[in-house]
Amino acid sequence: MTTAGVWDPKQHGIDMKRKSSFSLLDQTKRPMPSSDEHPDQQEKMEKLWKLMDTYEPNDPESIQKSFARHLEYSLACTRFNFTMQDAYRAAGLVLRDRLLESLNDTNAYYRKMDVKRGYYLSAEYLIGRHMQNAIANLDLEQPFKEAFQSLGMELEDLFHEEADPALGNGGLGRLAACFLDSMATLSLPCWGYGIRYSYGMFKQEIQNGRQVEMPDFWIGDGCPFEIPRPDITYPVRLYGQVVEGLDASGEWCMNWVGGDIVQAMAYDNPIPGFDTYNTNNLRLWRACPSKEFDLDQYSAARFTDAVESRRKAEDLSAVLYPNDATYEGKELRLRQQYFFVSASLQDLLREFIKRPNYKWSDLPEKVAVQMNDTHPTIAVAEMMRLLVDVMRVHWDEAWELTTKCLNYTNHTVMPEALEKWPVEMMTRMLPRHVQIIGELNLRWINALVAKYGDGPLIQALSIFEEGDVKKIRMGNLAIMGANKVNGVAAIHTEIIKKETFPEFYKYCCDIGKPDKIVNMTNGVTPRRWLTDMTKLKDMLKFKEDPKLHAEWMEMSLGPRKKTAKAKLAAFVKEKLELDIDEELKKMSPADRAKVQKRVVLIGGKAASAYVNAKIIIKLINNVGKVINNDPDTGKLLKVAFVPNYCVSAAQVMIPASDISEHISTAGTEASGTSNMKFVMNGGLIVGTMDGANIEIREECGEDTMFIFGCLENEVAGVAAKAKSGHYPIDSRLQAVFQAIRNGEFSRGEPEAQTEFCSLIDKLCNTQGAGTWEGDKYLVVHDFPSFVDAQSRVDATYADKAKWCKLSIQAASCMAKFSTDRTIQEYADVIWGVKPAPRPMETPLDWIGTGLQACFCEARTLPK
Repeated sequence: MTTAGVWDPKQHGIDMKRKSSFSLLDQTKRPMPSSDEHPDQQEKMEKLWKLMDTYEPNDPESIQKSFARHLEYSLACTRFNFTMQDAYRAAGLVLRDRLLESLNDTNAYYRKMDVKRGYYLSAEYLIGRHMQNAIANLDLEQPFKEAFQSLGMELEDLFHEEADPALGNGGLGRLAACFLDSMATLSLPCWGYGIRYSYGMFKQEIQNGRQVEMPDFWIGDGCPFEIPRPDITYPVRLYGQVVEGLDASGEWCMNWVGGDIVQAMAYDNPIPGFDTYNTNNLRLWRACPSKEFDLDQYSAARFTDAVESRRKAEDLSAVLYPNDATYEGKELRLRQQYFFVSASLQDLLREFIKRPNYKWSDLPEKVAVQMNDTHPTIAVAEMMRLLVDVMRVHWDEAWELTTKCLNYTNHTVMPEALEKWPVEMMTRMLPRHVQIIGELNLRWINALVAKYGDGPLIQALSIFEEGDVKKIRMGNLAIMGANKVNGVAAIHTEIIKKETFPEFYKYCCDIGKPDKIVNMTNGVTPRRWLTDMTKLKDMLKFKEDPKLHAEWMEMSLGPRKKTAKAKLAAFVKEKLELDIDEELKKMSPADRAKVQKRVVLIGGKAASAYVNAKIIIKLINNVGKVINNDPDTGKLLKVAFVPNYCVSAAQVMIPASDISEHISTAGTEASGTSNMKFVMNGGLIVGTMDGANIEIREECGEDTMFIFGCLENEVAGVAAKAKSGHYPIDSRLQAVFQAIRNGEFSRGEPEAQTEFCSLIDKLCNTQGAGTWEGDKYLVVHDFPSFVDAQSRVDATYADKAKWCKLSIQAASCMAKFSTDRTIQEYADVIWGVKPAPRPMETPLDWIGTGLQACFCEARTLPK
């Protein structure tokens, strides 16, 4: 159910006119340098500046001319022979021209205003397709639509030619992408940093019901929106050794030398905001060799050795989340993480020292860095290395600057997901960082012992974990080195304090800083569905209005919803060759009262090393085959696994849904964000009291959600009873288990039968006498209440008026879960970053030092 078309704001006096349409830019000149800036260049560059002093016009005819120019001159196509993929790329370049203007002017404005900047470090960005989102944010949809329609092309068809950039995989990456959108929309001077993966995690195909991982070479013929920056590169060292010595001024220092050096090359991705002239940047790093080619090796006919340095470098930015089941895979992940963190910190420090008369004491007033999960937390040690070893800042001052600039988002309460690196591995790869971490830990432990004495608290708070394999706890390093630490939902933040890092929270309270750990409930950008969610609250005043009911019923149960379901049906038919009914209402009222027809779609990727997850995908597909072909159930229930779930697939599925399930065991899901998207589109949730479900229920009302399962404070008691042997299995679930054991879903495949039975055995806790290892997520325990919740869904859906009211109530109360709110809280509470909206009609003197954006310059920090 897409709420964007439900309510006409003009009928209720709500002004939705855009203030920052880019179609207005041709009415003004671009900002130019003032006469007192760069006087040595004023005369010789004046003509060039004048040639660049106007924006690209955005009327349909100008868009067409720009498109034709790019088609022929940028892509070398002829006017008689080009494909729709060529047309998409040319259209993308038309859009990129406009994004570049805005990006350059925005960056120059930030420099002139000397703003404090935020920098978001994330291993993932699941940004989805660029074109549609950018055109909507720039308010250019109408002129682009008219331009291409008169050329015989539909804008929608061009959108479908774009591949989803495979720069992220799941909720972590989608959250990071939504944050970028909101940063730009709120005119906050914030950039994202990450890795330009050549391949995504993998492209998921289903063959004989099983997941098959295929290379996801998303870059293909090139992404028209990214901007290669060969002039912006930084050296990143790996391995080698540390030697003592004297610096140029004769002071003692530590020098990290030898090893391998790769070059991090920047690729910029403009991120336009909605209803603002600001365009921010996502800067991604590609790994390149420091030495392009070994001619001596090649001349000696050692051809493989001649390109070895290139291969090793390209491994770093090749694949998102390489399989870490092996030692080599773990080592590659650590190399990836350090690679992008080092390049990013070098880049932001370079930006800082370009300021006139900079002082290191000003750094926290100008820089805020957010570490998204534990992947970038090596930033604590790398910031210290850059400040102490490269910038020659004294240790105590460097530590103060580091702990004031860095912040850490914890995304998980699962101890196994908090990264820990073997000391041996890190010592080989990052020897200087192990020294720095050792020194930090020594000072930290000494202070703790002086305060508490020696004991278990000290062991828990140490950065180093003792054991058969000594490890470095990245979560502890991040928490110690951060100014603020945040959870991503109210329940999750409390679990961080009580269970994940209780010793650290005790320490914070004891020193009078309990607010070091704060909550930042996640959100999603609403702009793929609608624009400003705060205005939806006004609908609650009319929730009893028959006119609104009629419009909402039409949207949720009538032709418009049918259109969304028709798109979904076409999508499922194309991807799965499965026919599904577009409506769930074709039975007679009497029959419908007995059985509610359903289509159940499941999606998700199993990491290549996750055996159980792969077995579950196979089971889902086999169950679907049986149910969909059963003459008694095939017309009432359809089950399908949607392969390669991604942002563009979600944009088809979410508006067509009536119900979504968010069923993590209470206390295990940090937040969740897809639940928010479904409710924004008028869907209702079947879920547990976990993550953001709790806050969604508080905002929308208890009756808008179908809750089941035990509560977080009950989990330990259920587990204790299970370990003692008391773990009853519902008779309905026993029947399901027996059907699986009988081979009803193995479809004559012995291997599948063995795998399915192994899953059932784990759930039934048959791993050995006196143990309880299998059902740690309480599937068996929560199943009866899950079935009861589904019965409540059917009963409620049968009362269409009641369902309509609940849908209105839920969708109208979701403004809290926009990332606009989340990012505003980050900016206010954690970063101290203020909005810097770029004005449309700007005086000619604001550009100032912004001319730097137009010229290449040295891009390396002092050695």
